[in-house]
Amino acid sequence: MQANDESNASSRIRAEQVPLVDKTSKKDAVVQYKREKHQLEDLKQEMETDMHQIPINELYSRLETNPNTGLSSEEAKRRLVRDGPNALSPPPQTPEWIKFAKNLFGGFAILLWIGALLCFLAYGVDYAMSENAIKDNKEWRLFIAAWNLGIDDSAQWITVAQLSFIIVEELYLGVVLAAVVIITGCFQYYQEAKSEKIMESFKHMVPSLHNTVLYWSMYVIVVHMLHSLWNNFAKVWRDGKLHEVPTEEIVVGDIVEVKGGDRIPADIRLIVSHGLKVDNSSLTGESDPQSRVAECTNKNPLETANIAFFSTNAMEGTGKGVVIYTGDRTVMGRIAHLASGLESGETPIAKELAHFIHLITGVAVFLGISFFIISLAMGYHWLDACVFLIGIIVANVPEGLLATVTVCLTLTAKRMARKNCLVKHLEAVETLGSTSTICSDKTGTLTQNRMTVSHAWFDLNTMLADTSEHQTQAKYDLSQPTFRALLRVAGICNRAEFKANQDLVPVLKRECTGDASDIALMKFVELAEGDVSELRDRNRKICEIPFNSTNKFAVRPTLVSIHESDTPDDRSYKLAMKGAPERIIDRCTTIMINGKEQPLTRDHREAFDRAYLELGCLGERVLGFCDYTLPLEKYPPGFAFDTTEVNFPLSGLRFLGLMSMIDPPRAAVPDAVGKCRSAGIKVIMVTGDHPITAKAVAKSVGIISPENETPEDVAMRLNIPVEEVDGTQCKACVVHGSQLREMTKNELDFIVGHYKEIVFARTSPQQKLLIVESCQRNGAIVAVTGDGVNDSPALKQADIGIAMGIAGSDVSKQAADMILLDDNFASIVTGVEEGRLIFDNLKKSIAYTLTSNIPEISPFLMFILLNIPLPLGTVTILCIDLGTDLWPAISLAYEESEGDIMKRPPRNPQKDKLVNERLISFSYGMIGMMQASAGFFTYFVIMGDNGFLPLRLFGLRDQWDSRAVNDLEDSYGQQWTYSSRKVLEYTCHTAFFVSIVVVQWADLIISKTRRNSLIQQGMNNWTLNFGILFETVLAAFLAYCPGLDKGLRMYSLKLWWWFPALPFSVLIFIFDESRRAILRRSKRGSFVERETYY
Repeated sequence: MQANDESNASSRIRAEQVPLVDKTSKKDAVVQYKREKHQLEDLKQEMETDMHQIPINELYSRLETNPNTGLSSEEAKRRLVRDGPNALSPPPQTPEWIKFAKNLFGGFAILLWIGALLCFLAYGVDYAMSENAIKDNKEWRLFIAAWNLGIDDSAQWITVAQLSFIIVEELYLGVVLAAVVIITGCFQYYQEAKSEKIMESFKHMVPSLHNTVLYWSMYVIVVHMLHSLWNNFAKVWRDGKLHEVPTEEIVVGDIVEVKGGDRIPADIRLIVSHGLKVDNSSLTGESDPQSRVAECTNKNPLETANIAFFSTNAMEGTGKGVVIYTGDRTVMGRIAHLASGLESGETPIAKELAHFIHLITGVAVFLGISFFIISLAMGYHWLDACVFLIGIIVANVPEGLLATVTVCLTLTAKRMARKNCLVKHLEAVETLGSTSTICSDKTGTLTQNRMTVSHAWFDLNTMLADTSEHQTQAKYDLSQPTFRALLRVAGICNRAEFKANQDLVPVLKRECTGDASDIALMKFVELAEGDVSELRDRNRKICEIPFNSTNKFAVRPTLVSIHESDTPDDRSYKLAMKGAPERIIDRCTTIMINGKEQPLTRDHREAFDRAYLELGCLGERVLGFCDYTLPLEKYPPGFAFDTTEVNFPLSGLRFLGLMSMIDPPRAAVPDAVGKCRSAGIKVIMVTGDHPITAKAVAKSVGIISPENETPEDVAMRLNIPVEEVDGTQCKACVVHGSQLREMTKNELDFIVGHYKEIVFARTSPQQKLLIVESCQRNGAIVAVTGDGVNDSPALKQADIGIAMGIAGSDVSKQAADMILLDDNFASIVTGVEEGRLIFDNLKKSIAYTLTSNIPEISPFLMFILLNIPLPLGTVTILCIDLGTDLWPAISLAYEESEGDIMKRPPRNPQKDKLVNERLISFSYGMIGMMQASAGFFTYFVIMGDNGFLPLRLFGLRDQWDSRAVNDLEDSYGQQWTYSSRKVLEYTCHTAFFVSIVVVQWADLIISKTRRNSLIQQGMNNWTLNFGILFETVLAAFLAYCPGLDKGLRMYSLKLWWWFPALPFSVLIFIFDESRRAILRRSKRGSFVERETYY
């Protein structure tokens, strides 16, 4: 008894726990969702850590590691199990079956599936009824007996045909509808899969460009970098020994060593640094290599110089550090996780298509249900009413339209690929055309992504250097002694080197090793004077001392070198020095002017200050140069120079001049920015670079126009503090990342909405994301360009993300919707133009396709309301939508623009819809009515030819469709059997179909243009011209091909039955030409435009 009680109690407890488990799981799901959302919001905030600030010994204690011996192997394994591998988690992938299901059951497919199911339902009911009818049919039993006796009776054959027709008609239509949905779904899935395969093959694709050698070399470098990211080994101290460990097995607390050429294997804090420089461009956007040291230099972990970040490259020097973050917890991992966690909203074209689908679905359902009810009220059998419902649905749904849209977008994507824009998602083609704001990165997108000498100041004058992309016109006057001396120091006091076997490669395209500034100087000397290696051979280097000033080590390296004289008779040594201009001139007492050495006076110093300020205000990196001839008696040949305890002079030198460098704008960018401005597109620069540099580049490319001033410009002009300037009166501004950090959302929204020309500088990845979100809150459709990991969250959040194909990181390419194969901003403008054109052409294609809906729907309406024999069959409608209309609709994608589409503002997504009421009114209420009139006119002509005048047809449907009536009289008393009537009916279906094709000729021609005359537009679209021929030939084939009377119920026509629709085709053309003529002569916003311009 006690056992039973315990068992019941146990059962009761388990029963009570079941709903609790469900509630708990639901609660857990909610908690999980909130946790993920909180994590995403946390990732949007800037990284906060004190790992770079705390004393190094405290860091060792926190990480439980030893700087001399590293971790033990056992401890490293435990941490690897605890933290996971040092790799980025792959982004979630959508299963292929879900993609396929979306294509199979999305959009109009649901309506067609409903139609197919109704057909199968009607078939099932009809089949059951016909089975009973056959069993009870005396004539059927007599026919079977006669058949067994070998007696042929054609009257009985008619009865059999009638009963068979009942069984197969609905099944046939259901199968056709299901096949249509499956085929179009498979086609759309194929197009998407094809686009994804193109993207997958991108890593193995070489851009086919004019500058093949340059881009090939850059491509190899990028691929090598990506390859090394996944397959790299790092030098790690374990158990007191230096081991090579796979990057994925590195854990927090490991002590690692890096040298020039290595990939930084994790986020590490430097313990020791010997001239270590890293390339942070993919992470922060800074184009110059950044020095890394053991001391903390900034509270911001992204700005400090004692942290080297995962995935960045060590350019030169050596270093040793302790791993503080690995995998997804690194700065790069946080950015990548943020990018993958952001949800991509619907593209503008997706919203437009959804709006269109809802509109047409609503019309189809409303008409279908309405006439279903009307049919029942008029006494029709419910199965007949279902047939009406199916006909209305099929007639309303443009079955081939979504396939047409997909093909049009694919064709445009291919055109864009030929223009160096690789589209990952087809819908992105149109999104770019809808763009109203472009947030562009600076380095590599607006600029050439290579430091180039832009100015040289010597003999108290400034010389402008050639900064064009090819520098084919670079010629310099070498007769100036000071200039030659300046070139000599720039060439020999330089650690950059050309890689071997590149003698036949143009100078600017040669691969080099060394600092970006040194490379720029070396290439400038090579172009100006000749062979740098020969110059260095003549001035053999004896020793050199690289060192950094105490407060400018991160950006102002100074280099001193001692060389032999290049003059055979001169045995003295020459000292050469370059570095921060103010440091260089402080070490000089003389200056070389016009080849003569003069004392350095105050006037010279003032001229130097003016030149330095002028070049600095241009956002250029300025270096000073000086030299000195060491006295032969004090420093004879073979003198032992000591670079540790310096035993030669570093002051009293001769100043030669200045050279400034900049990453120059691409040649095509200013024109592209101008086109954007003409097109009403705001271009915002968002960069991690210095504000002065960013502002200078923005002005040079036209993002900040000459007539607009920033608050800083106004303050400088009026000689007042910036704080006293009313910033709201300015049209341009430069916002520093530190200012952005203190702003609220409303303050940022005001800046984005108020200022027409904006530059954001020193921005973090999270701030770039906030800028994009602010633009979107202001109602903009935002395109974002970028190449670094730091750009990926913004790329993902944007309406369309555009990554760089050559210099872009793998993370940025994954986050983007489009990839520029040539990394050129000008290609974006081409894409905008293509996007605007495809939107216009899709409007035309939809207008053309929808027009035939009215002549397809109206036969069913007249069939019910006027009780006439059905003028057009359901299968015939499919022949139009999926046959004759398909090629012409696609051909409109090749139509040229009607005017300069880059002179008009971006479309307003709230007002300028892909399908609006004017388009529906024009297609249905005007052209569609004329086409329906053509179809009915042809129908009545053929019926009249065969004896059935129009008045005789009204109210004839019941007798016409009755299988029992085989003596129906026409207007002249001639009797018609059921089978002969059906042949005539199917002939009328064919004629109605042909008449729609004839009037669609005119519809296709008028769809070429919405405003221009056909004479202005011309007939140069040969794909469209062929489309007219195609639909005519296809219509003739369907009408006259033997056997299609059984499959499609198409019957041959007399030749002259093609002509009744021709006057209506001419009428449509004349009507629309007249409408457009009135439209062009009317003012903007006139009645004609408001009511008919779609």
